[in-house]
Amino acid sequence: MIRESSPEEDDNLALIPQHDAKPNLSPHQNHRHPATLEISGELTARIVRRLLSRRCHWYLLAICLSIVLILLLFSFDIGHLFRNVAILRSVSPGDRMREADLRALFLLRNQQLGLLHLWNRTTPRSSSSLSSISSPPSGNSNSAPGKTEFPGVPVAVSPEEFRSVLLEQIRLNMKIQAALLSSHWGRNASLDPVDDNMDAYFSVTGVDVCRKVDRPEDRRTSEWKPHKNRFLFAICLSGQMSNHLICLEKHMFFAALLDRILIFPSRKLDYDYNQVLDINHINQCLGREVVISFDDFVVKMKNKLKIDRFICYISSPPCFLDEEHIKRLRNLGISLGKIEAAWPEDVKLKVQKKRIVADVMPKFSSDAEVIAIGDMFYADVEEEWVMQPGGPISHKCKSLIEPNRLILLTAQRFVQTFLGSNFVALHFRRHGFLKFCNVKEKSCFYPIPQASECLLRIVERANAPVIYLSTDAAGSETDLLQSLVVLNGKPVPLVKRPSHTTVEKWDALLYRNHLGGDPQVEAMLDKTISALSTVFIGAPGSTFTEDILRLRRGWGTASQCDEYLCKGELPNFIAETE
Repeated sequence: MIRESSPEEDDNLALIPQHDAKPNLSPHQNHRHPATLEISGELTARIVRRLLSRRCHWYLLAICLSIVLILLLFSFDIGHLFRNVAILRSVSPGDRMREADLRALFLLRNQQLGLLHLWNRTTPRSSSSLSSISSPPSGNSNSAPGKTEFPGVPVAVSPEEFRSVLLEQIRLNMKIQAALLSSHWGRNASLDPVDDNMDAYFSVTGVDVCRKVDRPEDRRTSEWKPHKNRFLFAICLSGQMSNHLICLEKHMFFAALLDRILIFPSRKLDYDYNQVLDINHINQCLGREVVISFDDFVVKMKNKLKIDRFICYISSPPCFLDEEHIKRLRNLGISLGKIEAAWPEDVKLKVQKKRIVADVMPKFSSDAEVIAIGDMFYADVEEEWVMQPGGPISHKCKSLIEPNRLILLTAQRFVQTFLGSNFVALHFRRHGFLKFCNVKEKSCFYPIPQASECLLRIVERANAPVIYLSTDAAGSETDLLQSLVVLNGKPVPLVKRPSHTTVEKWDALLYRNHLGGDPQVEAMLDKTISALSTVFIGAPGSTFTEDILRLRRGWGTASQCDEYLCKGELPNFIAETE
């Protein structure tokens, strides 16, 4: 019986043909060589035929797969596969020098543009170029003395701004030097060490990047010498404490102009200012009695309380009073005279007109013993005069409206405990600010990542190791902000006032005098700590920030680096309005 062989056995037979093996031939059998050649040729042909029949389809399949793979590779971006592959090659000194020269040329170009911009702003303008430009009205009280502004023509750069621009050019010059020197360093050297030490370089060379703003030597001030029997009743109703302090400052200005003693409001109608402010400090600064508390006013008037004339600065609503507040005034036992508007024509105005002293005096001068002019927060009178460092009134102190002495001492103790002499203060207003900012022409509510970048730029300039955070933000926001405030690989701590415990000693004065825990006292404490900082970053549009800036101007702690958070930037994302 003949057995069929399997394909595997056939392959073995083809590769190892044992039955056709060449026999051992003796020397006398060499005459049969041609037959042997014939048999060998036959064997070779058989082997080739078997290989072709068994292997050919595998070769064809391999060729087809190769073609498919090539087509697939060309259908993708092959360059992308190798784009991130580092090509190791030796960088010659000539290549490093050319690279350094190109970087230096780029930085020199930027320096040239910066200096040209500064030159254009400091070049005197010819009289012929200004002849066709009309000057502003003479009644504009916002123009500084001796300085005329022309529409469409940039105002000359101020000395402080000039210094700031020069410091930036010095920084740029250092980068150019570093770029040129980099070709002489090792191949892996970078410019970062030089850039990181710039502020240290400035401090060593005596250049104070965030130096204090000099107080002006010549202040425009008004003498406050009130008549003993003439009073101005202060009424502040709009907004929170910060708004009321601005209102009180303007009332003090009017009281000085009208030669009247200012009566601070009753705590039954307004805040308890004795807890927050140092009222006696105001009288001590002027060396006479210029302000009195409501309780002292009651004693002086022998309980015959009255307001003889209500001359309203704000026309609509009159004196910014509603029926509820009028009722509360009468409940204090005060008899009210007729309420009249100084400028009845302002009733239809949404924004108050800018006015000067010459406008005010004829309207509010009176022989009446007690007058009131209503809420002054929105009054726009001599703003530059009122907002100057130290205020508009002549006195011997740095500032008239200051925190209660206990609050000031507590703030100093907090700084000594947690912050030290060099710290940045940030007022990070969030609660209610999202809606408030987004209805404005330019929103002032910034995403946390963008806010952290703005904050880091100022912290780097100030070279401060810690940030005091005054905020009403939720913990989720402050936690994210802290995780992003990282400078040179190190987190910059955000310090908030801790909750009171018996272990804490820095706030013992407040609790010993029964002031601890009061929200207005704590708000003033936040302001005071921020006012003591090396650099302050405020929230645009916040009167809390404005009151801190007022204190810094008065105390002489204002810095060249003080600014609003993300100044000059718009939020990189703004939600739609409702």
